[in-house]
Amino acid sequence: MREADDEAARRLDLARRRAATMFAALPAEVHELGEMFEAAGHELALVGGPVRDAVLGRSSADLDFTTSARPEQTEEILRRWNDGGALWDMGREFGTLGATRSGVKVEVTTYRTESYDPASRKPEVAFGDTLAGDLSRRDFTVNAMAVRLPSLELVDPFDGLTDLARRLLRTPVAPEQSFSDDPLRMMRAARFVSQLGFAIEPATAAAAAALAERIAIVSSERVRDELVKLLLGDHPRAGLVQLVDLGLADHVLPELPAMRLEIDEHHRHKDVYEHSLTVLEQAIDLESPAGSGGPVEGPDLVLRLAALLHDIGKPATRRFEPGGVVTFRFHETVGAKMAAKRLRALTFDKDTIKQVARLIELHLRFHGYADTGWTDSAVRRYVTDAGPLLERLHRLTRADVTTRNRRKARALAAAYDDLEARIAELAEAEEIGRIRPDLDGNEIMALLDIPPGREVGEAYRHLLELRMEHGPLGPERAEQELRAWWEARRADGV
Repeated sequence: MREADDEAARRLDLARRRAATMFAALPAEVHELGEMFEAAGHELALVGGPVRDAVLGRSSADLDFTTSARPEQTEEILRRWNDGGALWDMGREFGTLGATRSGVKVEVTTYRTESYDPASRKPEVAFGDTLAGDLSRRDFTVNAMAVRLPSLELVDPFDGLTDLARRLLRTPVAPEQSFSDDPLRMMRAARFVSQLGFAIEPATAAAAAALAERIAIVSSERVRDELVKLLLGDHPRAGLVQLVDLGLADHVLPELPAMRLEIDEHHRHKDVYEHSLTVLEQAIDLESPAGSGGPVEGPDLVLRLAALLHDIGKPATRRFEPGGVVTFRFHETVGAKMAAKRLRALTFDKDTIKQVARLIELHLRFHGYADTGWTDSAVRRYVTDAGPLLERLHRLTRADVTTRNRRKARALAAAYDDLEARIAELAEAEEIGRIRPDLDGNEIMALLDIPPGREVGEAYRHLLELRMEHGPLGPERAEQELRAWWEARRADGV
């Protein structure tokens, strides 16, 4: 116990020293802004995430401030600060204005207090009078710290610094009040678990579990944004487990907890839920490093969504066969449709939905190769069907191997290595990633002397099928095949 206390004290001291260094290193433009607010008789403080990140030793591109000044007074100071440059005031009704000077972007918000109608999705905003009052409405104590400018005094009325040192998420006020006021804060707790690797304080977690169904009043767009941030964090599995354990996933992503009791077909995992979380982690491990220019540069939202949701069709397709065998036939097709439906409900964009659903639909295709090997034509179809998703499909398929049987895992990895080698060989020989018939539509019309229409499309598909089956034919043989197909159609009276 004494060792734990000593370690906590050491981390707290480190946090204080690190914060002092980071705050002193703020851009000169920020210190000058503080002096201008002070000269005008107003308070100004850096607040929220930038303060938290500074204490953690991380830089923050966003500089958010809070002030005692009213919006019109803030506007006057900002115009002098950036020498009459552009201001943005889309958040003026909430007291927020922004400006940029010498590449330093700031947003300044008047102290606020908020009250909520329990049935409403939007808060009623009123301007406040004190910094402590403004901090009390923040989501967690680690975000309820501020640094006064220009004095650089740390203001921490809710002991957020200690919670940062303890890596703990706790609400500034009673969690029941905080989560009732803004239910999205419950999802933010899970998001911060993913992003920061923090734990949720027990009383805070208990309140979230008790109020979980209140998340249903939050707009799908806000829920989606929190889910995306969670998935793109450093510890998405831990964040997702919190969503499920607190009961939030029942309302925002019910397909995830629905997998907890579904045993997979290999009978070697606790359940499909645990398997899916493991696949997510393994897919992340296969992402290219950020900034590397690799084929699937992390964090990749499409890959992570597909990994998480690739087996959501299993509950709906589970069948108990004679002899105690459990099957999930066509779960990839059912799962693709279920994923698309859920992502639409969460207002994801069409491209993301299409790509995630397609990856889920294709994620089992490889197993035919592992069992029997493929012809060149089957490899071409695999590449063509995956299209631009091929590199993601490689990673999803490899990540989907979670068997504890090392011999089987090695055999599957070797089979996929072989498939990738086959793809590379065909790609070099045939430009496999851009498979087209040997004749285009214009050439087809000229050779057959037909106008644009349905018959041109049928001819094109016939040549594409031949290209898939036999590889490049060359223009001369392609013409022969086309004319033979055309004559056969005419003979059949088509």
